[in-house]
Amino acid sequence: MSKIEKRKIEFLWKDRTRHLGMPLSFTKYRLSKDRLFIETGALSVKLDEVQLYRVRDISMKKSLWQRMFGVGTITVNSSDKTMPEITLKNVKHPFEVKEMLNEQVEKVKIQRNVRIGEILDNGHPFADSDGDGIPDEIDDYDDNQ
Repeated sequence: MSKIEKRKIEFLWKDRTRHLGMPLSFTKYRLSKDRLFIETGALSVKLDEVQLYRVRDISMKKSLWQRMFGVGTITVNSSDKTMPEITLKNVKHPFEVKEMLNEQVEKVKIQRNVRIGEILDNGHPFADSDGDGIPDEIDDYDDNQ
């Protein structure tokens, strides 16, 4: 067993996509202290992850059908180029999961001293590409005056 395999990740939350309220799928979701993992597949397995400090926004919705089965969908928007939007479909207790995820995101950002300018793309209107602390949109406005 390699050193990597020996390292155990402590998960704060685990679930999988549910159908008719039952966990009958091959899509698993896991939340650790600093990452969100999405594992898909049965025979061929794909594991994606996003660092929590890259999360920009978290939203939740529950359709009538989902409300009947006690599940909901959480959408996570991130600055990760490979996974800008992550959808956690039909998870149990979606509000509580969204709040837990939000708390972990804030903890990680505080621990890493992440400022808003560090997680925004240069193409974003509030990006600070020259690092002067003034968003580019305001900088450009001042230059044109």
